[in-house]
Amino acid sequence: MIDRYTTPKMKEIWSEENKFSKWMEVELAACEAWTKLKKIPQASLNKIKSRAKFDIKRINEIEKTVDHDVIAFLTAVAENVGPDSRFIHMGLTSSDVVDTALSLSMKEAAEVLIVGIKDLAKALKKMAIIHKDTVMMGRTHGVHAEPMTFGLKMALYLKEMERDLERMEKAKMSISVGKLSGAVGTYSNIDPRVEEMTCKRLGLEPAPIASQIIQRDRHAEYLSTIAVIGGTLEKIALEIRGLQKTEIGEVEEPFKKGQKGSSAMPHKKNPITCERVCGMARVLRGNAMVALEDIALWHERDISHSSAERIVIPDSTTLLDYMLQAMSRIIENLSVNKEAMKHNIDRSGGMIYSQRLLLALVDKGLTRESAYSLIQSAAMKARNFGKNLKTIVLEDTRIMKKLSPREIEESFDIRHYLRNIGKIYEKLGL
Repeated sequence: MIDRYTTPKMKEIWSEENKFSKWMEVELAACEAWTKLKKIPQASLNKIKSRAKFDIKRINEIEKTVDHDVIAFLTAVAENVGPDSRFIHMGLTSSDVVDTALSLSMKEAAEVLIVGIKDLAKALKKMAIIHKDTVMMGRTHGVHAEPMTFGLKMALYLKEMERDLERMEKAKMSISVGKLSGAVGTYSNIDPRVEEMTCKRLGLEPAPIASQIIQRDRHAEYLSTIAVIGGTLEKIALEIRGLQKTEIGEVEEPFKKGQKGSSAMPHKKNPITCERVCGMARVLRGNAMVALEDIALWHERDISHSSAERIVIPDSTTLLDYMLQAMSRIIENLSVNKEAMKHNIDRSGGMIYSQRLLLALVDKGLTRESAYSLIQSAAMKARNFGKNLKTIVLEDTRIMKKLSPREIEESFDIRHYLRNIGKIYEKLGL
């Protein structure tokens, strides 16, 4: 299912082919830097660049013996390059290559996610504008509160996605670093200029300081950001699921021709994609916790982080890529039932206007406590007898002594609740 909707670019980023290509890219960039420093002959560099290639099957064969992926890679490359392969990986440790290459892949993945975030934000913005005046019931604690518009709900999500965009761009910057400083980060067998030139060639910033590895707080920030974005998508998906309940029926996620909702009940149209997004958000949060656990390692490095992040980094970026694509499709094709929204407002029997009545009584000189008691009593009576609140209020002599029929009528005018919608949109630049 995920594979069907994940962008081809994201699949390519985390492929075995791309991983080894990135390793090669780092190794060759380092060789070029050494050549500029006169440590590798130009002729040797030319041979390395023309002959350096790899075969994944051969790498896997070698790794079965050496049990070390980077050594297997270097051995396979050396078989193709010949004697000049002695210059490849000169002064480097495995993590110099693996971590710098991982940064390149994470940077590329972030760029794919940024496009997905922008696409979803565009869809949300369109819906916010279309439904600026689509009146619906606002709910707190799942209970009718006061009227609002569906456009405001979409605008709220839009602004959160814009913040998520800023977060992802920052996380991309945080991870866009390389490291070629040797076994414990002291440049014991490599000139610091090699790191500087290599990173510049790769479009990365040199890590200001490192141990054997790039520090994992960067990776934790990256995956935590992904988890936060997943939380935003879950928030949107959960709301759609809630509004799609039979008893509410205000929106529906897309249901394509030929789709089936249940093996037993032909009438079913379930919000399965939104439910899927909610479930995946939980995985993203779990993966972020793994990344947080990876920050603390023994001394200058152990490899307890390595096995975990080979799972959680590709999985998290791939999952979020899918979730962004899925949510964009849902928002773009969301079915909005305006009649159901109007019906649900009317179902409250006027209860939603209680604050207007409360404030009207306060304006007449009653204390807030006294006014609250009067309106709450009327509301409970209306609920118990299944009557409209306005009817009960008009029958209450205590309230009628303070408010005229016209003032009561004005208190039940829904337009009052919507009068500042335009100002909110102006503030949001919509």
